[in-house]
Amino acid sequence: MSNFIEYPDRTVLAVDLAEIVAEQLQDAINLNGKASLAVPGGTTPAAFLTALSGADINWTKVSVMLTDERFVPESSERSNTRLLRGTLLQGKAAAATMIPFYAKADKPEDVLEQLTVGLNPTLPLDVCVLGMGADMHTASIFPGADLLDEALSDDAPILLPMRAPNAPEPRLTLTAPVLRAAKHIHILIAGADKKTALESALIEGPATEAPIRIILSLPHSDIHFAE
Repeated sequence: MSNFIEYPDRTVLAVDLAEIVAEQLQDAINLNGKASLAVPGGTTPAAFLTALSGADINWTKVSVMLTDERFVPESSERSNTRLLRGTLLQGKAAAATMIPFYAKADKPEDVLEQLTVGLNPTLPLDVCVLGMGADMHTASIFPGADLLDEALSDDAPILLPMRAPNAPEPRLTLTAPVLRAAKHIHILIAGADKKTALESALIEGPATEAPIRIILSLPHSDIHFAE
């Protein structure tokens, strides 16, 4: 079961989690000569990503990717890649290698193989930071999504396109076995609505109703929460 860590405010959470992740990345570099990091999009992680960007580690040895991405170009306001470039990939962390989750095409299926090839050398992930929605989705593994069962299966491919009722555009997401195989897993949540959702997700039930359950059951995962 995940370890629950509550912080006095979101600023402390962002700084403390950045220090933890930086240390884990440096440990991986010391051990293997390289490290891989997956992070969520959305607005909640922005302060953490900005704090992490100043970490004094050898970023040239770090591969950075999103846990999921909306299938939109980087010029779109809805692009998580755009957010990542404006937060994490600044200052010292600008030296990291960004693994793309988008390539120009009519639909994500057209570039799935191309994008997956870029991911292969980075796995298993050294550090994976995940968010969680009020509907208890994580990455882009949504309740009710078209390929939900496939994304949750133990033999899922690395990357899947995903379409969900409340998602305006198609997504690309890392799948359950990739997320679960990360050596260090952190769940970053903030606000009363997310805490309520977390309490529901911690009740035993199927992962199809609350996909975050695929992570909450792991002893090497930590939940980082602030109001």
